[in-house]
Amino acid sequence: MVSFSVQQESSAGAARTGVLRTAHGDIDTPVFMPVGSLGTVKGLDPEEVRQCGYGLILANAYHLYLRPGHHVIAELGGLHTFMQWSGALLTDSGGFQMVSLADLCEVTEDGVVFKSHLDGSLHQLTPERAMEIQAALGSDIMMVLDHCPPFPCSESQARDSVARTTRWAKRCLDAPRRSHQAVFGIVQGSVFPDVRRESAEALAALGFDGYAIGGLSLGETKDTMWEIVSLVISVLPKTAPRYLMGVGLPEDLVEGVWRGIDMFDCVMPTRHGRTGWLFTTTGRILIKHMQYARDERPVDPACACPVCRRFSRAYLRHLFLTNEMLGVRLNTLHNLWYYATLMAEIRAAIRAQRLEAFRAEFYAARQTSEPVTAVGS
Repeated sequence: MVSFSVQQESSAGAARTGVLRTAHGDIDTPVFMPVGSLGTVKGLDPEEVRQCGYGLILANAYHLYLRPGHHVIAELGGLHTFMQWSGALLTDSGGFQMVSLADLCEVTEDGVVFKSHLDGSLHQLTPERAMEIQAALGSDIMMVLDHCPPFPCSESQARDSVARTTRWAKRCLDAPRRSHQAVFGIVQGSVFPDVRRESAEALAALGFDGYAIGGLSLGETKDTMWEIVSLVISVLPKTAPRYLMGVGLPEDLVEGVWRGIDMFDCVMPTRHGRTGWLFTTTGRILIKHMQYARDERPVDPACACPVCRRFSRAYLRHLFLTNEMLGVRLNTLHNLWYYATLMAEIRAAIRAQRLEAFRAEFYAARQTSEPVTAVGS
């Protein structure tokens, strides 16, 4: 069974460090999880992900159910064995796909009826089915099937989705699972404070192993997102891990931790690695720009990753513009290393009671003005 303990609380903000103990290793929090929806962090060998400093990654039960199928994975020893990942796994149930693939889904009280985005075949995903799939995969942390409303939505729609999410959450909690598997509830409610509070209170009363905040980073302002996050955290049990789903940019990690978030996931570092956006201590750079054509410097002189130790910006630009596979791999490796390093520095700052100073230094160092758009998972 997964357990969580708070190790130290920061003297500034609501930040804290903790340890998430799983059957596949202990995870220091706050932690960022790379996204491996299809059983792979795109472009990288699992050992490379480990070398970046990660012990917990996210996979998606919805996608793995469609192919190769959870029964196939179970027959082959479970997802850890199938993908040769020795660390911990969190599996998302597929609730977010109700938003991203809304034109293929119909939500009923019993669950979700959807057409496969692969071949148009018809499927039904109930709370019990979502847990059955995740149990077969053998993940360490299972997410409930939730109903994430679209953004924007009316308060009435938000209340309906919260009521359904709570009913589904109870059914997920009652479903069979393996002894080592934990279940996290997901707080919904869009941007309506009262609805968010009601959702958090209802889920807390059910007694989950951890709690996620879903349905954010969908188009609301950052100020609104952080107001909702702070509100929800004030309601959730202090003894359980808090997980902000699908967020985000490096500055989102800093701000989320400041407000008390313990866990994050996002496609940002991997997806932007594939599109040439590279994260550095001074901001973000788009490697295809002409200014890097003869740039002999590493992506980030302050970075100790294998990419920055060996390759120049000029070479990475060449690989990207010629569509060489190595370019995507190196970009992804650097971005994931940057994210892992950032989280390690945040944890160290909390332990040293200097998070406020770290936060100020983080923003002071960011000089690059090239914009990038936040992307949910």
